[in-house]
Amino acid sequence: MSYRPIKAQKTNTVLQNSAALQRLVARAQSIDHLQQLLNQFLQPALREHCHLATYQAGILTLIVSNGHWATRLRYQEKRLLQQLQSAPEFSQLTRIRFKVRPPMHPEQPAARTISLSAQAGESIQASAEGTRDPKLRQALERLAQHAEKP
Repeated sequence: MSYRPIKAQKTNTVLQNSAALQRLVARAQSIDHLQQLLNQFLQPALREHCHLATYQAGILTLIVSNGHWATRLRYQEKRLLQQLQSAPEFSQLTRIRFKVRPPMHPEQPAARTISLSAQAGESIQASAEGTRDPKLRQALERLAQHAEKP
């Protein structure tokens, strides 16, 4: 038994020959369209924290990044429901359900950078020279190296 790799095909050919893939792409496009409609009614600060999960049987399920934003959305639920029902795509909407799901990849804190003026660097270097403790002196000298060069 030998393994024969499948020959590479153009994307359009693969999409045209696979009904399951066509349904998946159509579903993704539908969800994207509904997300864009939803964003029109959300406050700008909420948009990045709220994503449409499903819309089935009149129930809209929204994924919210944390409890804080979910609480804010719950306070606005009645207004949001009425506004969404005015759009033809959400005319059958009866209920909004919120689920809190933190992001899969936690946000990385910004890299710490030190920027010191030349004058601050000179001051720290002078302090290092007047210090008797060798560990403190080394730490101050390392810190002084981050100063801008005159």
